[in-house]
Amino acid sequence: MSRAALLVLADGRFPAGGHAHSGGAEAAVKAGRIRGAASLADFCRGRLHTTGSVAASLSAAAALGIDPVTLDRAADARTPSPALRVAARKLGRQLMRAARATWPSAELDALAREFPKGAHQPVVLGLAARAAGLGPVDAAYCAAYESVSGPATATVRLLSLDPFDATGVLARLAPEVDRVVDRAVEAARRVVDEGVAALPAGSAPLLEIGAEVHAAWPVRLFAS
Repeated sequence: MSRAALLVLADGRFPAGGHAHSGGAEAAVKAGRIRGAASLADFCRGRLHTTGSVAASLSAAAALGIDPVTLDRAADARTPSPALRVAARKLGRQLMRAARATWPSAELDALAREFPKGAHQPVVLGLAARAAGLGPVDAAYCAAYESVSGPATATVRLLSLDPFDATGVLARLAPEVDRVVDRAVEAARRVVDEGVAALPAGSAPLLEIGAEVHAAWPVRLFAS
């Protein structure tokens, strides 16, 4: 295992397309739910413990070698919003391109053939981590951190928020990211005996509603 590979996969400059997505922050800013650092922290905390937890567990399970097609169905079932399902698959397709170029893998090739329009991003992320020689903890950390770093980065642009304040939000959330990862990996390990029902299914109705509203905007800065 190379921990340097984890840095490559988690780097915001890895060409996986995440820079084009706000993780729901754009809709939340327009609705007045994010106005500054304090409300950004609330938004990121909520996202971490719902969709972030789900994504972390799916990524950990994929890194463990659980069937990715089954995991993709589980991801679909945990994503009620059609707009978010489309976004997740677009991100998965872009991540797949980057991962296959960086860490060639028969498992990634097989998943790309199974889902030519893209599998859910957390599933691809877990398989990419596996191809890079990383484990379920590493994959879960990538997914959990991404669930909060995306909105924090987008809010700097959307609100002209001080980047130091946005980074401070992420730093203060670090202990909670640790706890989410621990629970996600534990759930992923239970999938072997209990099936995908062992994975969390935390819901975030405002994110789902916001995604549907955002998808209908004629002009937007971010894809989701």
